[in-house]
Amino acid sequence: MRDTAVRRLSGFHRALYRGTGGRIGRRLVSNDMLLLTTRGRRTGKRHEVPLLYLRDGHRLVVIASYGGRPRNPDWYDNLLADPSVNVQIDDRRFDARAVVATGPERDTWWRRFVEAYPGYADYQEKTDRTIPVAFLIPAEDWPT
Repeated sequence: MRDTAVRRLSGFHRALYRGTGGRIGRRLVSNDMLLLTTRGRRTGKRHEVPLLYLRDGHRLVVIASYGGRPRNPDWYDNLLADPSVNVQIDDRRFDARAVVATGPERDTWWRRFVEAYPGYADYQEKTDRTIPVAFLIPAEDWPT
């Protein structure tokens, strides 16, 4: 699928999700979806994308698959530049901090994502990059 088609579908999904408080768009391929808002690393503008997520206690876990494209999605590069993000689940919004998973923790979560949606294994086969896994830690759980 071309990048323009991905952007259009993502925009449609985002609008439905946001407009209905998550009543439409909260599930896709039998998994939960959230809206992630990052700040553009060059423009400083807010960017919002729908993402499949899994839970690890209070942490949310997302992956930057981008359909197996050779580069990371912009939202991932944005959170590397500024890990302060905003998350919407259903009609609830909250601030969070993104932390990239590494080593065995990344591998464990990668396997869980493939179990949740086997298409991710196909995405990994299409690309030479290791698809990143990131944790979204709600602000209320940040150490003081």
